[in-house]
Amino acid sequence: MNVFNIGSTASSALLFDAWEHFEKKSPKADENLRSIKGDLVLAIDECLEAAGSETNPYYQRALLKAASFGKCFVSNYDAGKFVNTARTIRVLNAVRHYEIGIPLTDIQYRRLSPEVLIDRLINRHQHLLAFRVSEYLGMKPDRILVHWACSKVKKADHDDRMVCQQIVAKLGSQKGISYAEVAKTAYKVGRPELATMLLDYEPRAADQVPLLISMQEDERALVKAIESGDTDLVYLVITHLKRKHPLSDFFRLINDKPLASSLLEVYSRQQDRELLKDFYYQADRKFDGATIVAREAYEAKDLATRVRTLKTSMSLYQDDKEQQATYKATEDQVKLLALQDELQKETKDQYLLLSLADTLYKLIVTGNLAKATKVKSDFKVSDAKFWWLKVRGFGETRNWVEMEKLSKSKSPIGFTPFVEECLVKNAKSEALKYIPKCEVNERPALYLRVRFLSFLFFSIV
Repeated sequence: MNVFNIGSTASSALLFDAWEHFEKKSPKADENLRSIKGDLVLAIDECLEAAGSETNPYYQRALLKAASFGKCFVSNYDAGKFVNTARTIRVLNAVRHYEIGIPLTDIQYRRLSPEVLIDRLINRHQHLLAFRVSEYLGMKPDRILVHWACSKVKKADHDDRMVCQQIVAKLGSQKGISYAEVAKTAYKVGRPELATMLLDYEPRAADQVPLLISMQEDERALVKAIESGDTDLVYLVITHLKRKHPLSDFFRLINDKPLASSLLEVYSRQQDRELLKDFYYQADRKFDGATIVAREAYEAKDLATRVRTLKTSMSLYQDDKEQQATYKATEDQVKLLALQDELQKETKDQYLLLSLADTLYKLIVTGNLAKATKVKSDFKVSDAKFWWLKVRGFGETRNWVEMEKLSKSKSPIGFTPFVEECLVKNAKSEALKYIPKCEVNERPALYLRVRFLSFLFFSIV
């Protein structure tokens, strides 16, 4: 009304009049511009607003030209307003066309937003116009293409391979576009082969794998999850397979896939030991299965259960010819537990859970040398190790008499450990008894440690 009312003196009306005179090359254009010099920005804005509200293309162009004319006489005018108005008018004219039939006003369009307008075009299956509008406005056309592809899947009567090629040809132009929704639609309308072919083009495994699971494509889902490198997806498929299939079929799907097998081991070790034992058994991994049983033995709280479980692991180790040393070690552990139980009942001291070396050491410290010697013989402990334990035990109890008796035999560990143990207990006079029996090159340092310089001198001589 400001622009076109008869006799209007609004700045926008004078700007429009100035443009018309300029088109006619009339000097009155300059007079009108001078008269609104202070309100020229307001006049331009009103012409743009009027152009957006106008539905007649002729007047739209005229108002835009008037605004463009006025813009030439204003420095630093925001050209974005003009560009946005021109774009809006072009979009509105396109959807107002009688073949489309959406007579929106500028205010309605702005309140709805371009996204909602595109959704309305999509729902009317005006995919081409929606695509062109989104491109013109600089918006991503992904959802338009996906909706078109879903419609294509529902209506196409061609063979699956041809439909897949047509869809990929269109959607392939957009990087990162998701095929999951299209594949899901194909599966729902009874075209599982087409759905499977489309999913091969899905770039995001997180969308691809769950859909493959829902389509009963279990092995393909596992392969895709492994290829993605996403351990969470692999776990998702593994847990699904475990719930759905018998153990034999489940293990058959897992066995030839190293990453899936490794993740199953990690999961089972923490959550389901029985599953892990079954997995090792069917894979003929007797050593790993026996190790799991042995681990359970050490987690048992009562001795009887521990011994029984260790014997079970022994039978598994025995079946593996390469693990005879492990079998013997487990057998010795069972014997040690029986011995410790016996000692504990006899002495009322705590022996269970001690190592063999600690058991021997405790027997020596408590003065049960005969029993310690028998245990050493039964478990074939080396002389050197047994001597070390006796020297430490005699030093701990300050049993210098027994230590001296021991030193009169041929020592498999030398006599430096005797001196060291005496010095630890601050028994320097006892240490001096054994220094002469040490190696010649070791004696000076040992004498210095007990601060006996005179002995050092004679030792050197």
